Amino acid sequence: MSLPLELAFDDHALIARAATIPLPGVQPVPVMSFSPVILKGVPGRPLDLLLRVSVPAAGPPGPLPVILLSHGHGVSYNLSSLNGYAPLVQYWAARGFAVLQPTHLSSRALAVPDGTPGAPLFWRERVNDMTAILDRLDDVQAAVPFLVDRGGLDASRVAVVGHSLGAHTAAVLLGMRLKDPASDFTTDVDLRDTRIRAGILLAGIGDGNGGKDLSAFANDKCPFMRHSDYSTMAAPALVVAGADDISPHLTTRGADWHADPFRLSPAPKSLATIADAWHCLGGISGFDTKETRDDESPERIAAVQRLTTAYLRKVLCDDSKTWDTAAAAFSDAGLGTVEEK
Repeated sequence: MSLPLELAFDDHALIARAATIPLPGVQPVPVMSFSPVILKGVPGRPLDLLLRVSVPAAGPPGPLPVILLSHGHGVSYNLSSLNGYAPLVQYWAARGFAVLQPTHLSSRALAVPDGTPGAPLFWRERVNDMTAILDRLDDVQAAVPFLVDRGGLDASRVAVVGHSLGAHTAAVLLGMRLKDPASDFTTDVDLRDTRIRAGILLAGIGDGNGGKDLSAFANDKCPFMRHSDYSTMAAPALVVAGADDISPHLTTRGADWHADPFRLSPAPKSLATIADAWHCLGGISGFDTKETRDDESPERIAAVQRLTTAYLRKVLCDDSKTWDTAAAAFSDAGLGTVEEK
């Protein structure tokens, strides 16, 4: 039995309306994955930096555009690591991208002791992980046996993608500034990495408004979120927010808080609001996961897969037409809305 014409071999059979979001000319291929790549001696890191590299097994010759993926801080024991986010990683790699996903020190898979400097969320160390990977792209390439045969990595075409806490990591790399809690909020932190061309923030972190818009828990455990200055995040970015992503553990506001990175940053920016979606946007960290709960939806996952792929093609492959077509189809299908500025 063959799949319906609109489904690729790696599409879930229950993606429903998301099947109408086209990616013209983008044909998926099998994926090769190598893990772990081990980067030793990363400054300020008590453990080696481990990452997974996933690439297309076939396709046009030449270096591959790079996606740096920063995981969130979910309640699962293993998915907030290099072992998570398969629905996105596999999809992107099958469509021409090299996906590099580290395990940050905040991962429950590492269980770094609370007394470690930067614990438990390691916001600065997470950013430094990504910078270290870019500093050592040649080492990453040399460590993966099949990567040179696939054309290697294109250091001139790099995007960063992050989910939840990972979206905060991505935002900092894209130019969002904050006040360092270690300096009693007197020091502005600017860790923008200009080697990163653009980014995607999935269920991102809104403005703390000096702590006024944060929950008591977030004020206590995440003081680095109190002063998020998105006015300096000038790099192109797609912000993906769940229409029903109400996060009382993080903010006193509603789901609109997660759209702040779009509303408070300068153009060019895009905002995709996924109808009915919660914080995991249908289950992007993995199918059948604990943190997704009642939000699990192959249709919503597929919408995120297709929209993000189209946007990555726009910013890394000079293919604006695919993004325009996908965004219009997403809205027409009633899956959500897209705003641009």
